[in-house]
Amino acid sequence: MSDDEGMQGAGTRPTAFLSYSHADQDRVRLLASALEQTGINVWWDTQIEGGAVFSKSVEVALARCDVVIVAWSKVSVSSDWVLDEASQGRDMRKLVPVSLDGTMPPLGFRQYLSVDLLGWRGDASAAQIATIVRGVEAIAGRPIEAAAYQGKLHAPGSPPQARMTRRAMLLVAGGTALAGAAAIFAWRSGRHGGGLTPAADNSVAVLPFKNISGDTSQDYFSDGLSEELRSTLARNLKLQVMAQASSAKFRDRTEDAVTIASRLGVAYLLDGTVRKSGEIARITADLIDGRTGFSRWSQSFDRSLHDIFAVQSEIARTVASALAAEMVPDPQVPAGSAGALAAEGGTRNADAYDAYLRGRALYDLSVDESSERAALAQFDKAIAIDPDFAPAHAARARSLTTIANQYGKAGQLQDLYASAIESAQRAIEIAPGLADAYSTLGFTLFQGRLDARAAREPFERSRELGAGEATVLARYAQYCARVGRKREAAESIQRALLLDKLNPLIHRAAGAIEYAARNYAASIPPARLALQMNPRMSRAHAAIGDALFMLGRYDEARTEYLAEPASDFGLTGLAVVEHKLGHAQAARDALAKIEREGDRVRYQQAQILSQRGQLDAAIERLQQARAIGDSGLVYARNDPWLDPLRSDPRFAGLLKSIGFE
Repeated sequence: MSDDEGMQGAGTRPTAFLSYSHADQDRVRLLASALEQTGINVWWDTQIEGGAVFSKSVEVALARCDVVIVAWSKVSVSSDWVLDEASQGRDMRKLVPVSLDGTMPPLGFRQYLSVDLLGWRGDASAAQIATIVRGVEAIAGRPIEAAAYQGKLHAPGSPPQARMTRRAMLLVAGGTALAGAAAIFAWRSGRHGGGLTPAADNSVAVLPFKNISGDTSQDYFSDGLSEELRSTLARNLKLQVMAQASSAKFRDRTEDAVTIASRLGVAYLLDGTVRKSGEIARITADLIDGRTGFSRWSQSFDRSLHDIFAVQSEIARTVASALAAEMVPDPQVPAGSAGALAAEGGTRNADAYDAYLRGRALYDLSVDESSERAALAQFDKAIAIDPDFAPAHAARARSLTTIANQYGKAGQLQDLYASAIESAQRAIEIAPGLADAYSTLGFTLFQGRLDARAAREPFERSRELGAGEATVLARYAQYCARVGRKREAAESIQRALLLDKLNPLIHRAAGAIEYAARNYAASIPPARLALQMNPRMSRAHAAIGDALFMLGRYDEARTEYLAEPASDFGLTGLAVVEHKLGHAQAARDALAKIEREGDRVRYQQAQILSQRGQLDAAIERLQQARAIGDSGLVYARNDPWLDPLRSDPRFAGLLKSIGFE
């Protein structure tokens, strides 16, 4: 077949140029076949005749196609050919990207909606193929002829989808960064109406177990047991385990199992009840198929609290076995890696475990300094009873770090951080496989000691051990973003979003990572989504304001800063934007309020002074911040508000002292 014949197709069938890496040819062959079945004429380089000039044939095909479908994968993101073809498709406004294995597209292409084919097995009627078809229709400007449809993508008896408006076409084709970013994060969060990411067969959510003891004061125990079971399951790298924040949205069970599973994007739910009486607990666990609502496995356990960790492991093993036959390979898990990482460092002391769960409940409340210190007291109690209780040491480290970050005074910070580091190191010493301990250690070394170099090793270890833990992945992603490792940051936050899609904190972090990469427009949708989930969330309005400011949308930025509940973040933005808008008195008032906060906000003061052109004063505030250990300095490497200082050798020396490369 000649190039011209390959491009013409039948009737009004749109033609798609398929760009891919030859390492993915077998997978792409399935995709090409499925698209042909739906009525799309597919051109790919297997159609080039022998003796044809390869580059010329590709050039002609690209010029004549209706759309360019780019198949991203771990291999193709590094292919010069694929990058060139994708760039041309983007420039022609013809791009429809797909991901063969869940790999995120490279920088420059992440603002476009990408259809995830992970878990797709060649079915032309699958939801993913329907989404690709809608994108092709939008860009080609016409529906695919009904006679050509074999994939049953439209409802029986209904006409094909009407032609999209130009605005909708731009959304699918990547017309604007903001619209595209909104689509990407809607997809990543599982909120896209098209259902781009069907539940993987190895995905499960642990719902909060119900306390049926009749004593509501025992809720902490059933909640804590659910979370510990979730953590045990997450150590199995062959499972995708939905994180706590998302699972906890369904505590009251007002919806049926199929609906809950659909909203969480999982194939299975693990539900259960707990009745605690003295030192005996009766635990009933029920594994439910989220596609049918029927139970796959159910079992009851009567155990002493001394054996509670053994029960968790027993339930986790049984759940993993029940899912084993349905599992599909996970590209995030290296071939030959260990499937389940054993839980380590537990306790057989009922009183220690009880104190630990009480501490977790208080820590999760996150109400005020009093509740944070009450949580710390419970962790200290658990450790006093059982000094070898590793999760309690890790929890103590997190608690101390939170107190230092949110409530610590300048003279207290170093002692609080030192104690947190000591606790995290002790947890690692007891339990070398505890991902959260490494994550907490890395976080404290970075935020507390302001030592980016020292933080790298524990963060890397946390990523290896905590591939199934959303909070661990989110911390790692934010660290990578701050030190300039953009690709690792993007990949890890995408994985965290998959595991905790209803957690506003993860979405806010996703926005911060885009902002750190200076993708300002793309940073706004995830922050907006976080606010939809939690309208009272702090720092999200300010984050949106910062992005709008960098986009030159100053009045809109001012509105966001005024809505920010965290006064120091809101005032910092106002001091800058009011100055930019020429509102001199308002700018002075905001700066005066920030300066009255003293040592706690030296970094924010430096941001304001830098933007005002008072560079020596800004450097002085940064040096003061360094002396007292102001954790705001972790943003300095890629903070655009400090750009006026980047040519100053004093600023370069400051970055070097923190360990930024």
